[in-house]
Amino acid sequence: MLSPERLALPDYEYLAQRHVLTYMEDAVCQLLENREDISQYGIARFFTEYFNSVCQGTHILFREFSFVQATPHNRVSFLRAFWRCFRTVGKNGDLLTMKEYHCLLQLLCPDFPLELTQKAARIVLMDDAVDCLMSFSDFLFAFQIQFYYSEFLDSVAAIYEDLLSGKNPNTVIVPTSSSGQHRQRPALGEAGMLEGVEASLFYQCLENLCDRHKYSCPPPALVKEALSNVQRLTFYGFLMALSKHHGINQALGALPDKGDLMIDPAMDEELERLVVRSKLHRTPWQHRAKEPGAFGFQRREKQEALERVSSASVPTPYHYRWEPRE
Repeated sequence: MLSPERLALPDYEYLAQRHVLTYMEDAVCQLLENREDISQYGIARFFTEYFNSVCQGTHILFREFSFVQATPHNRVSFLRAFWRCFRTVGKNGDLLTMKEYHCLLQLLCPDFPLELTQKAARIVLMDDAVDCLMSFSDFLFAFQIQFYYSEFLDSVAAIYEDLLSGKNPNTVIVPTSSSGQHRQRPALGEAGMLEGVEASLFYQCLENLCDRHKYSCPPPALVKEALSNVQRLTFYGFLMALSKHHGINQALGALPDKGDLMIDPAMDEELERLVVRSKLHRTPWQHRAKEPGAFGFQRREKQEALERVSSASVPTPYHYRWEPRE
């Protein structure tokens, strides 16, 4: 049923808010690129599967980074897929380096930028020693903040530098980017990391930042709550406070609470089914590739397996999968 808030929005505003045109353009591009293979299944079936995958959050698997970070829903879907696919890393108690976590991210998004992984690692480690070992939960919650709020944090870093140098950040308008290109975060000096800034003044600047800009940022009330118990704080201390804040994690809605991070019965059951299936029904690739309509079979089977893991509790209506764009 349509909510009153949805009905109150003008058509163009609703389309922009939900990024409907982004998904329509992407669906049409994939349809055109694979039209010969898709023609035997029908265009209606293709669009049905495409938007089912968007609703389930599996549409971002193996896609280029520009698409993965294109909408808030895509970012949430990627965070959830990363957690569900690699939760066993944390469950086993393994500690990994920044480069190893980056390799895991690249399994889902081949061109995922190293810079974002490095920034997430610095939130955990509080400095530039990004070659140290990190637990899965520590990295995941830091990565969530850095990845989802990336543009906001770049602007926050500029404000922090202005406060350290005695400037008035409210007179500096930090441009945003709708194309997904991230600004280079200013290098934070050692003195700034040690001394920090006054928390109340810092929050006042962040509140004005949220008022000026439309892009995604944490709820101001929760940011204020995260800063309420300190008088001064450093930039990385602020990022750590965001990553550990229960309310901000709930507001974002991508990950469970930290206490439930390793619990996912639906995924465990699906993983067991996939293991049994692979043992009982394994067929040589060269024979399976000859089946009618089995274009890109190996690649599609890999995608299907990860889709089933990342949406274990959501049934997929068709076995057909179109190939991701190169």
